[in-house]
Order: sequence, then structure tokens, then C-alpha cells
Amino acid sequence: MNADTSLGFTHFIAQSDAVGKTLLVLLLAMSVLSWIIIALKGLTLALRKRRSDAFLNLFWNARSLDEVAHEIATHGARDPFSHLASHAMHAQSHHARYGAAKLAEAGTASDFVTRTIKKVLDEENTRLENGLTVLATVGATAPFVGLFGTVWGVYHALVAIGMSGAGTLDKVAGPVGEALIMTGLGLAVAIPAVVGYNWFTRANRVIVSRLDAFAYELHTFVSMGQPLSGSAGPAGANVKPMPARPAAA
Repeated sequence: MNADTSLGFTHFIAQSDAVGKTLLVLLLAMSVLSWIIIALKGLTLALRKRRSDAFLNLFWNARSLDEVAHEIATHGARDPFSHLASHAMHAQSHHARYGAAKLAEAGTASDFVTRTIKKVLDEENTRLENGLTVLATVGATAPFVGLFGTVWGVYHALVAIGMSGAGTLDKVAGPVGEALIMTGLGLAVAIPAVVGYNWFTRANRVIVSRLDAFAYELHTFVSMGQPLSGSAGPAGANVKPMPARPAAA
């Protein structure tokens, strides 16, 4: 087999030392991890969107908060919106029953509901960001890991060529071209991670924005027992006043 046919990825791996193989394994691990995160978060995002739309449709068409509470008790809080509504209604009911028994419950019922809503929003925001740090890290570091592998490969290729005394173009271009494989691998790992990170960041911003708007309306429903004046549900649907849940005896 001549030199032309022996060059390639397999030959490059076979000629790599421990450092080169370690960098290759590192890139492979980063790629697998980023694709697993992209797949899991993509499926979770689709499921979360479907469940959120279903709950919001039920919420805006419910006749009372008790009906919403019954739906949550039956099927559970499986999306950010039902999770937020569940905690807000529980906070109002708890404060109406026990009052400000602890420092965490100090203030009026409206204050307590507000603090509960803010806490749940922070929890949901943190949950939405899970895995994004890994994608950002992979997208930022993978090209440099590949570049380091290329530099390391070029160094050893040039040293070997210098020791052999064969400095012709055909002897130099092959090993140096093989070393560039690592740069290509680094970019191949980084690009999906960056695209996935941007995609999920955009999707999270949309969800958080909808949650903020829903939280503002939900606070009014829970605290005052009626929607904001002239407000409407999604797609301009008219929303009738919702009576507040009666305080527990």
C-alpha cells in the first residue's frame, strides 16, 4: 500500500500518541453528551408545550378556580403553568386558613401569593436552563480542543518529516492534512451544541414571557377573585370573572 492510499482518518488515529487519542475521546464524549442533551430537551420541550397549551385552554375556559384546582388534583401539575397555578391557589388557601403564622407568610394574602408566584417562577426558570450550561461549554471549547489536536499533530508530523530528511511537498502535505482532521472534528462537535443552545434559549425566553404574563393575571384571579378589566384569554377569547375560592373553615 503506497503513501497516498494509507493516509486518512484511520492512519491518523493509528499514528496518534496518547495526547491525540485523549483529545479524540474527549471530543467524542462532548459530542455524545451534547446530542443526548439536545434530544432529551427537545422531547421535553415538545411535551411541555403540548401540556401547557392543554392546561391554558382549560384554565381560560374554566368557570371557577375550583374547577382548575380539581383538574390539577386529578391529573397533577405536569407543566409550568399548572405548577404555577397550583402553588398560587394553595398559597391563597393556606393564608386564608392559617394567616401569617410564620415569617415566610408575613403580610397580606396578596403579598404571600406574590412571593409564592415569584418563587415558582424562579424554580421554573432554573428548570428550563438545565443542560444549557453544558451545551454552551461544548460549543465554546470544542473548536479549541480540536485546534489543539491539530497543532499537536502538525508538530509531530513536522518532527517526523525533519528526522526522515524528506521535505518534499507530498511528504509534508499528507501528515499536515491529516492533522487538520482534529479541527474539523472540533467544529463538528461545536456547531450542533451552539445551534441547540440558541434554539433552547429562544424557546425558554418564550415560555418565561408567557409565564410572566400568566402569573400577572393569575395573581389577580387568586387575590381578587376577578380578572383584570377588559382582559382576554389566549387568541382574544373572552374571559368571564372567576369567583375566588372560598376560605376553608
